[in-house]
Amino acid sequence: MSTDLFWFSDEQWAKIQPQLPTNQRGPQRHDDRRILSGIMHVQKVGCRWIDCPPEYGPHKTIYNRFARWSMRGIWQNIFAAVAGSPDTPAQVALDSSHVKIHRCASGGKGGRRSKRSASRKAGATAKFMQSSMSSADPGSSSSRRAIPPTASWRKLASA
Repeated sequence: MSTDLFWFSDEQWAKIQPQLPTNQRGPQRHDDRRILSGIMHVQKVGCRWIDCPPEYGPHKTIYNRFARWSMRGIWQNIFAAVAGSPDTPAQVALDSSHVKIHRCASGGKGGRRSKRSASRKAGATAKFMQSSMSSADPGSSSSRRAIPPTASWRKLASA
């Protein structure tokens, strides 16, 4: 047997055994300790039922026992018995931190990108205006003379 498997100790099993159902129809249950240890192994490790090690028995038996006892409320009785006395102590201190964030809260692909604010964009010259203005520069190779739009309008208005 492997050492990383979960097995109930004798002390734990002494608390659990009186809580097990005794008046069930069908075939006699064998190896309750082995099957319940398999259920606790799956719950502790978080694996699928089919991946439960064969030392605990057939995975179908382990799953069926868990599912049937869950529907009948047997697990609540076992956990209440194992948990101990329901008396609350005079002082209780709880310390737990759990922060859940969305998977894309880290900034997304490529890291954090700084974006220009809307006020800076509004004051800037649009891209299509930049290309037309650069061709109208006096030092450009264009054969046309750059005429400001207001001067050409006055010329047409005076005619």
